[in-house]
Amino acid sequence: MTQLFGDRSRRGLTCELIEALFPMFEEASAGAIAVDREARITWINQSYAQLLGLGDVADAIGKPVRVVIPHTRMPEVVETGKPLLLDIMEHDQQQLVVTRMPYYDDDGELVGAVAFVLYDDLQPLTPLVSKYRRLHQDLAAARKALAKKARGTRYSLGDFVGASPAALEVKRRARLAAGREMPVLLLGETGTGKEVLAQAIHTVSARTDKPFVGVNVAAIPDNLLEAEFFGVAPGAYTGADRRTREGKFQLANGGTLFLDEVGDMPLPLQAKLLRALQEGEIEPLGSNKVVPVDVRVIAATSRNLEEMIAEGSFRSDLYYRLNVLEIPIPPLRDRLADLGVLCEALLEDIGDGLDVRGEITDAGVSALAGYDWPGNIRELRNVLERALTMGEEGGQLDADAIFKVLPRNGTRSLSALTPRPVRPLGQTMAEAEAQAIEEALVAARGNRTRAAKLLGISRSVLYEKLAKMS
Repeated sequence: MTQLFGDRSRRGLTCELIEALFPMFEEASAGAIAVDREARITWINQSYAQLLGLGDVADAIGKPVRVVIPHTRMPEVVETGKPLLLDIMEHDQQQLVVTRMPYYDDDGELVGAVAFVLYDDLQPLTPLVSKYRRLHQDLAAARKALAKKARGTRYSLGDFVGASPAALEVKRRARLAAGREMPVLLLGETGTGKEVLAQAIHTVSARTDKPFVGVNVAAIPDNLLEAEFFGVAPGAYTGADRRTREGKFQLANGGTLFLDEVGDMPLPLQAKLLRALQEGEIEPLGSNKVVPVDVRVIAATSRNLEEMIAEGSFRSDLYYRLNVLEIPIPPLRDRLADLGVLCEALLEDIGDGLDVRGEITDAGVSALAGYDWPGNIRELRNVLERALTMGEEGGQLDADAIFKVLPRNGTRSLSALTPRPVRPLGQTMAEAEAQAIEEALVAARGNRTRAAKLLGISRSVLYEKLAKMS
């Protein structure tokens, strides 16, 4: 025992306690071992030596414990001074249940650690171990899901709805961005779906399991932006928290940082943002230390950054740093062909919240097409939600239901024609016929019998023409 604990004059109470209990532990265990503060083996009993397949116990003395037992956590116990009371260790295709404890001298200094193999055959414990592992896996999955919910994404590329050429081009560029580690600049009016697209890019990228952190620059006062982005060191200013407060860069480390309305960022912060992107490091407010960060930046704005550069309100070097891949997102009025599928997707989502199934008629979609949509998809959702809330119990939205909630300002004349290039006569006539049918349906509030009368054709002919148009 002296070789295990050293001279009695150097032993403290803890050592004496371990020495008193040691014979009982050793007798009850399938093996025992001790290491010094450098995690070198100072003692090992014969049963553990046989378990490990050692020919001579003396050969192990003085060796680093991981040379003899590669998967041991004894160095961790020596380093932290904390016990590992129950642990499953694998050695040479064996699974061992091990308890490890540190021990100290009279001055409270760590002397080393001891370990006991409680079980060298897990067969009797298989049900318990299996249950433990299942619970551990469930806990890990729950933590991962919670982290993803807290700092993750809700949207994928399928949530950017649309099949028009403009929408398909947006999706093509988004897939290109997702497959490459490059900054992305999303350009579009408010309500066009910039954050949906940013989350979608993150979701299908290699960083999908890492945080997605979004920050709306326009919503934060200028004097708080630096702290919000780069964090605050303890006691950085009067009233500051005594603990370190992490900024958005640190929260997004390893993942994606989404800068919404980046055009509203003040010039002084633009310079610091540029440095963080170029150097891959930040300096928290009130700190003299730099912190390395690894973030993929997706920026978005509804402003014309090139005009702002000309005015001197946006740095050209930051613009070129952010605009490696540009994705313009068209306003809703420029992709009215997507109105039908957008309404279906939005009504399904709205219906889940209101516990009602909503549908929209062809005439209802035509009524929506007569509006300019300055608020884009966000405004479309608002209109549909109001229509569904105010509508009848059936949840079917026709033109009349839409007109009741559609703002009057911004409605375009359906008969207004824009100059078009000369095209084949058949195509022009087909489009004129389709427009006439659309106008008749709107005028008849979706009643196809009345629409047919307005057009001077039979109802069966109208149905045939609608089938060809669908």
